[in-house]
Amino acid sequence: MADVMEAEKVEAEKAEGRRVLYAPMPDMSHIITEDDEPVDNLFSAKQQRLLVEPLYTAWQEERVFLADANVGVFRGLHLPPLVPDMFLSLDVRVGDEDWWLKENRSYFIWVHGKPPDVVVEVVSNEKGGELDRKMREYAWMGIPYYVVYDPEPTSIQSKPLIVYELVVGEYMPQPDFQLAKIDLSLRLWDGIFEDGQAVWLRWADGEGNLFPTGAELAEQERERADKEHERAERLAAKLRELGVDPAE
Repeated sequence: MADVMEAEKVEAEKAEGRRVLYAPMPDMSHIITEDDEPVDNLFSAKQQRLLVEPLYTAWQEERVFLADANVGVFRGLHLPPLVPDMFLSLDVRVGDEDWWLKENRSYFIWVHGKPPDVVVEVVSNEKGGELDRKMREYAWMGIPYYVVYDPEPTSIQSKPLIVYELVVGEYMPQPDFQLAKIDLSLRLWDGIFEDGQAVWLRWADGEGNLFPTGAELAEQERERADKEHERAERLAAKLRELGVDPAE
């Protein structure tokens, strides 16, 4: 009996510890997660899609992550959010939860227990504060990598693309486009995406190999099937030359 009572006491202490660890969700009813403001322009909208979709199409499957675009990142209950053009957060997942719960409608740092690992800002004018206000606030959040891409001819920075890494609370520009801590890199790619020709910002692995879009993967599969069909046709032709019916 004493052993049973002791076991029940230990279990009760564990339960109390879990209640402390997982404190009740704070009241977030006052937080506005959607304000119906549109994105800057069509290029920005396409660029955002190109930065998100290939990660889900072609990146790693063994590690969960959350990548999205034009979604608010909240760092405090009574602080306004920042809305990066794109963010990536490793070891975070919302897909198994109720998407319509308030805590799942935006990225709340206190809900996920960590800030995103990367935020990307695509400059559309000189009033966005990418190199002052936003840079300070992202650093305050503790986001390890901050990426600024300025596709306009007159850049607000020395180069169109700079990857900044957080070092002792301040962002330092990196000499390349590597995000070594998460084994990713970025590339500027001159090509066509959704019928639009431009220099696009794209994700790549640590060695610089681009992650293909779903459309690119489908095209690769079509080309592979065409080559296989041509190979089979050549083999059938040779068999017929030898008097062998390839159908038999």
